[in-house]
Amino acid sequence: MNISSLFKFVPFWLLCIIFWHPSATTAQEINADVTVDRSQISSTSLSYLDNLPQQIEEYINQFEWTNANFNENERIKMSLQINLLSVEDYNFEAQIIVRSQRPIYNTTRNTVIFLFNDEEWNFEYTPNRTFLHDELQFDPLTSLLDFYVYTVLGYDSDTFEELGGTEYYQRAQNIVSLAQTTSAIGWSRSSNQRNRAQLLSNLLQTNFEPFRRALYQYHRQGTDQFLNNPKQARNQILSALGKIQQAQRQTSSDLLFDTFFNAKYREITSIFKDAEPQIRLEAYNLLSNIDQGHLSEYQKLQ
Repeated sequence: MNISSLFKFVPFWLLCIIFWHPSATTAQEINADVTVDRSQISSTSLSYLDNLPQQIEEYINQFEWTNANFNENERIKMSLQINLLSVEDYNFEAQIIVRSQRPIYNTTRNTVIFLFNDEEWNFEYTPNRTFLHDELQFDPLTSLLDFYVYTVLGYDSDTFEELGGTEYYQRAQNIVSLAQTTSAIGWSRSSNQRNRAQLLSNLLQTNFEPFRRALYQYHRQGTDQFLNNPKQARNQILSALGKIQQAQRQTSSDLLFDTFFNAKYREITSIFKDAEPQIRLEAYNLLSNIDQGHLSEYQKLQ
């Protein structure tokens, strides 16, 4: 009996199970790259850490974080640089730098949309540890990864739709609330006003909605349109920077603004350096007011 004859006797539903697999039709949302630096730890019995980067990558890249369908070229590039500072009985003190980027429409280039240096992270990692995704149970290692995945998804969604990232920020906030029932460091707003808890609190406050709307205008109406119409794109980006200035005037917290400009200041300078003198000067005057931390870079626009 040949294969085609055999299929006559196989129920249709069973054929679907045989030939269909989720990975064949959709891609996961995140393409994470993880590096672990343990140069500051003097212990020589840490060979089991060799598995840590791959385990984190598999945990992030293989889980379906949303219900959306992502093509392979649409996956969000996310990098995590973990710097281990000390270890005692498998308990690590660490810092982590999280970075994400997305493509610029009609180009082969990417733009960084999120860059955050988290200086307070303690977690346990033992040999042969397994990573389980459970957002109802706090775990100092996987919960932090969940938090940053949802934050990155929120930022990415905000660049494609006004306030589009709210759902993901709320999921990240749920992790913050769960963490605050424990003694884990880095989750309490009272301990450090520039930590992950403060970041999410700001993102969900109405005072910062102009900032989030600026993310959409800057990317979707600005950088994504730059190739086709540079003049109009620059005007949109100037308008977006004006929204950021508006948000700054409504709050005393500068965490979101610093996070944005740390990721964008060189890109912004590049966008305006070839503009007409009047636009270039307008950009310089605005930027020197809202981001004095990178003033030396913006002076190239004078």
